Amino acid sequence: MMSLKIVLCLAVLATGLLLTECSWGNGQTSYNYDLSKMSDLRKLYNSKVYVADRMTRPLEGMSFQAGKISHSGVRVTLEDGTKWLVHKGNGYGISSQTVVVHARHMGSNWKIIETKNFGGSKTVSDFVKAGGTDYSLIFDNCHDASGRMMDG
Repeated sequence: MMSLKIVLCLAVLATGLLLTECSWGNGQTSYNYDLSKMSDLRKLYNSKVYVADRMTRPLEGMSFQAGKISHSGVRVTLEDGTKWLVHKGNGYGISSQTVVVHARHMGSNWKIIETKNFGGSKTVSDFVKAGGTDYSLIFDNCHDASGRMMDG
């Protein structure tokens, strides 16, 4: 289950990027610098997005989803074919609550609700910026962030 897995997530810091290892759902977070070269982080951040899939999954601990009673994010496909999930959640990042996770860490319960071909016109950075740094359940949650990411 996603809440028990340790996943890699990208936190955008004011001074640069930091790839961290985060454990979601159990209240504990540990940090591991997986992409050790700043050049690798910059490359990912500046990579062009060709296809974006807006996706949802049930909330942690639930077996179903109903509209906004779910979690959402955007899975982006880069030129090299790699896929990354850009999503927002309370406590997901350090200085930004919008993070980037390699798609291999996504569970099978994620479902595509919208697909858009960006043809390289946006970068991973654009998606992270659209997600925003702060989280608010009522005013700026994962659904608001993923909607902004999919805007033209």
